[in-house]
Amino acid sequence: MTSLSIHALPGIPEIVPGADLASIVAAAVERAGLALRAADVLVIAQKAVSKAEGRFVDLRTVVPDAESLRLAAVTGKDPRLVHVIRGESVAVLRARANVLITRHRLGFVMAQAGVDRSNVPGTEMALLLPSDPDASAARLRESLISRGIPPVGVIVSDSFGRPWRVGTTNVALGAAGVASAWDRRGDRDREGRTLQVTIVAWADAIAAAAGLAMGEGPEGTPVVLVRGLACPAAASPASALIRPTAEDLFT
Repeated sequence: MTSLSIHALPGIPEIVPGADLASIVAAAVERAGLALRAADVLVIAQKAVSKAEGRFVDLRTVVPDAESLRLAAVTGKDPRLVHVIRGESVAVLRARANVLITRHRLGFVMAQAGVDRSNVPGTEMALLLPSDPDASAARLRESLISRGIPPVGVIVSDSFGRPWRVGTTNVALGAAGVASAWDRRGDRDREGRTLQVTIVAWADAIAAAAGLAMGEGPEGTPVVLVRGLACPAAASPASALIRPTAEDLFT
């Protein structure tokens, strides 16, 4: 790989439940004048996928239980929101003022189990992660292929904070047609030594690069085309990037 190009696709409308993401993405690619190639990767924001899948919760329908009320008092968060977060989680790992870190039911360790209210229509609505982000990526990829588009890679991304680092960066929640974890153990370094622990978070790196064009605020550019990648590893789902709890040294 000698060069890499990143293109935010313009004109993506507000996504509503039931939206045909493949048609929306294909139209955006055409507007941008970028004929897709088989080695391209499309990175789409989780929020767009969740909206299309109708992953909304109306907080007016939520009745928080005693534990949600307790955690709300600790964190200062809306107890209804805390109740929804707990419903998406298998464990609450940290609770502090304005902080609630959980282990999501899919294995992600993240703030608020990914439950979000920013850029979500309606003052009482919250948005959940896709039920199965790898499956969401695979469906979008297959739908694009059915339209005659070459078999591009698809990544569903979200912004994560990281332990001991300030700020957020994009990571891959779901992936199809792209290597997520590139295991380089057994390869040789420039000095001929055998690599013993090197596994490249390839899909996360692509998502982070796309995040530069996607933005983290009100930009409204949820789909990014990444071109020029070359990875010899076989395709693998983003779930391959989740470290097993038995290997968790920190939480």
